[in-house]
Amino acid sequence: MLSKRIVIATRESALAMWQARHIHSRLAALYPRLEVAIRGMTTEGDRKLGTSLAKIGGKGLFVKELEEALDRGDADIAVHSVKDVPMHLAEGFTLAVITERADPRDAFVSNRYTCLAGLPAAARVGTSSLRRESQLRARYPQLVIEPLRGNVPTRLRKIDEGLYDAIILAAAGLKRLGLEERITALLTPEESLPAVGQGALGIECRRDRADLLELLAPLDHRATALCVTAERAFSQALAGSCNVPLGGYAETGGERMCLRGFVGAPDGSRLVSGELEGPAEAPEALGQALAQQLKAQGADQILAALQT
Repeated sequence: MLSKRIVIATRESALAMWQARHIHSRLAALYPRLEVAIRGMTTEGDRKLGTSLAKIGGKGLFVKELEEALDRGDADIAVHSVKDVPMHLAEGFTLAVITERADPRDAFVSNRYTCLAGLPAAARVGTSSLRRESQLRARYPQLVIEPLRGNVPTRLRKIDEGLYDAIILAAAGLKRLGLEERITALLTPEESLPAVGQGALGIECRRDRADLLELLAPLDHRATALCVTAERAFSQALAGSCNVPLGGYAETGGERMCLRGFVGAPDGSRLVSGELEGPAEAPEALGQALAQQLKAQGADQILAALQT
């Protein structure tokens, strides 16, 4: 029997609330008689926005409290940016739905310069991501990469205050908040390989909630879900986390899928990358195969060095 009322748990940032309201509207359109409520919550990750995620426990800090709310029955589903979802969910939970991916690219934002290549030596670039930092340092060693935390409006305010010459953000977040005009340039995957799952939303619920799995099924976007499955399998095979500079991006064309991935040292001194093509309906095998290819190129040594 389908539920008559759904409570969505979400972080309280402007972007997270947009995402929750988006799913709210999708559900309302599908089920006009369904009562849908949003429960905003502050997570440990939100309380420590001044500290690097890699130092305080990683992306799981953004989902732990939401999962606890699902466990207690205070909420039924949680909406996440897939790129913020740990590779291994807590026991008893599942990503029931992956929505159609929005723009997966990174965005270059600057009030003074038009592109990354146009930044002068010693220009200060802010980013919250070891993935971005590794790629930036490898391609532009003359730049000064500095940490940047906070929600999207806070990050934009910091560049407006002159604390950075440029910052790198996810394009999807800026577009969802109506801030597309702040994008100076969009970075191609060749310039900055996206994070695993970037641009897609995931809906999490308890694995034993068959009623929710049935109700949510129409929101799942098959092509995006296949791509994200390949990307997450690739990351899982390489122990991907906030402590590992890693990117993965898959695209489908008909029955085939192309997956690109990289692993790098945080300082950009070493970076291994590759791509593989395979059947779209076997995404996990493709992700695992690309991970093995990168390990053969030296990814294991990079990963081992990060553990020391």
